[in-house]
Amino acid sequence: ILLYTFCLLFSVFLLDLAFCKGQVEDLDDSIFIFSSCDFYAPWCGHCKKLEPIWNEVGLEMKSIGSPVKVGKMDATSYSSIASEFGVRGYPTIKLLKGDLAYNYRGPRTKDDIIEFAHRVSGALIRPLPSQQMFEHMQKRHRVFFVYIGGESPLKEKYIDAASELIVYTYFFSASEEVVPAYVTLKEMPAVLVFKDETYFVYDEYEDGDLSSWINRERFQNYLTMDGFLLYELGDTGKLVAIAIIDEKNTSVEHTRLKSIIQEVARDYRDQFHRDFQFGHMDGNDYINTLLMDELKVPTVVVLNTSNQQYFLLDRQIKNVEDMVQFINNILDGTVYAQGGDSILQRLKRIVFDAKSTVVSIFRSSPLMGCFLFGLPLGVISIMCYGICTADADGGYIEERYEVSKSEPDDGPESEESQEPPQPRGGASPLPAPQGPKDVLEKKKD
Repeated sequence: ILLYTFCLLFSVFLLDLAFCKGQVEDLDDSIFIFSSCDFYAPWCGHCKKLEPIWNEVGLEMKSIGSPVKVGKMDATSYSSIASEFGVRGYPTIKLLKGDLAYNYRGPRTKDDIIEFAHRVSGALIRPLPSQQMFEHMQKRHRVFFVYIGGESPLKEKYIDAASELIVYTYFFSASEEVVPAYVTLKEMPAVLVFKDETYFVYDEYEDGDLSSWINRERFQNYLTMDGFLLYELGDTGKLVAIAIIDEKNTSVEHTRLKSIIQEVARDYRDQFHRDFQFGHMDGNDYINTLLMDELKVPTVVVLNTSNQQYFLLDRQIKNVEDMVQFINNILDGTVYAQGGDSILQRLKRIVFDAKSTVVSIFRSSPLMGCFLFGLPLGVISIMCYGICTADADGGYIEERYEVSKSEPDDGPESEESQEPPQPRGGASPLPAPQGPKDVLEKKKD
């Protein structure tokens, strides 16, 4: 299986140039320093799937007059440029801003890509000059961070964190007069995160490094989970409590587990938001692959995505109190953690992945599966049969050859050698056994 490179690159270009009637332009190395670039392989399936979305992004950027220019480049012809930008995962989206290259890790949709482009191409920290602007940002963004105060060492840390994490969320600054009246600050300056219709204040002594705290708090407290989001949550260090349900199933059990997780996320936010992320997932296919086990639906599972450990229910969850007790037991270590990233688990993962690959091939294309696996097995069987047959024939020939060597010759020397030895001490010799000639004579008689 061949992997072909595909990298989608944006770049900030301050000159308002025309860009091929809104289409994504094919670039070469002569204009690379002036425009953005999309590395792709013409025969790559993922590239073909993303191509119409990428074209829509180019048209949208052109129509709104964005300074971000969208282009593409054949990675098979300009592989050195892709290597220069450290493209390792495919597809990869980057935005070039000055000397920095920002990776995009969000969903591959037009709106999400454009939002990323606007966020990263703009000011690193955007000022909020009035309460009206502050309220507008609250309505527009589900999660955003605000620095309140003047120049300070905390602001320097805030700027450093923003330069690293601007790919994920927005960063603002404001004066104390602009902040809503319901916000209470014990000291200034301060960094706050606004989400879930409330706010949290960064505490250096309890929350540790500012960048790590921002990385943990950049998600809403309750989310609709998928595989991509679970991968992103692995960087936060939080445990993820998920209700595995079938969204098409409207039975009481499915809706009850989802509502219990939502209530815990809302009512116990202050108690658990530092350690837990909450959400639900539709179906158990992905989670079964992750856990290498078949989970019944509906159920609740708690994942530690940083080390692949997981916790399964040790009791039936009937209400919010049962779920809170289960979470507390996980925190105090009374619930056994399964899975992990030990050597045994890694070997188990290799076997599981190999089995899953074989099963998926046979399910999608039985003929292809028979060809891929039947042909090598047939060749190996023929080779083994040939080797075993050759050994058997060689041993038979060698045995016949040894027998022929052990047969006596017809000369007189062989007859003398067959005479029995004379006994010692002068004892009379034993009668010699009759040879074959005597036997024949008796038969004739």
